[in-house]
Amino acid sequence: MLGTVADGSRCVPASVDGLAAVVHGMNRPRIVIAEDHGILLEGLKKILEPEFEVIAMVRDGHALIRAVETFRPEVAVAGVAMPVLNGIEALRKLRSAGTTTKFVFLTASCDVGLATQALRLGASCYVLKQSAAEDLVAAIHAAIEGLTYIAPRIAPAVFQNLIDHPGKDGEQRLTVRERQVLQLLAEGNTLKEAATILKVSPRTVEFHRNNIANKTGFHSLAELSRHAVGLGLVPQKP
Repeated sequence: MLGTVADGSRCVPASVDGLAAVVHGMNRPRIVIAEDHGILLEGLKKILEPEFEVIAMVRDGHALIRAVETFRPEVAVAGVAMPVLNGIEALRKLRSAGTTTKFVFLTASCDVGLATQALRLGASCYVLKQSAAEDLVAAIHAAIEGLTYIAPRIAPAVFQNLIDHPGKDGEQRLTVRERQVLQLLAEGNTLKEAATILKVSPRTVEFHRNNIANKTGFHSLAELSRHAVGLGLVPQKP
């Protein structure tokens, strides 16, 4: 359903591969939060703790994957744009692995294409950061109940986009590794730095970069960076 949905335990510290987690008890739906801005991360925790068990708080897509696979929460609340591996790519990997955790995306972007892509990958909700205080809790409850919530500001356009373009998005032509390389380069990493992060050789990264250029028709770094923004791999610079 699109638009607005119609129809006192002791804290126990836990860690997983360096993840900081706090487990309060098991009587409420368990939530993992992924957001790279520390202040917003703490703010989201305060919003959600009255109704949900916040069992892990992480700041990048790789940590999100580890947290979801380890704790198996009912819901993951994730930012779209996160460093190294963004929220949508994390969801793609988790769905490929068979994970059934509900995903609620929280973003500042009103990009209809991003919201459409997230829904096609199996996200339950798409909430705008500017209305998170009012909408996030309701969206999480909707996800738990098997419903879909999309920010009312963009819901009509997203619905129309799904009707007009029922097939997969064009970005599916890029492989997972190519999307990773594109994001790293758009974030300002050199070929050598990207190779170090991905634990491959610079020549391998250059090979993927050339494949990306051939597939997209974008050859300059500026063009590739704009394309990465359009795919939601990196946030648009102010």
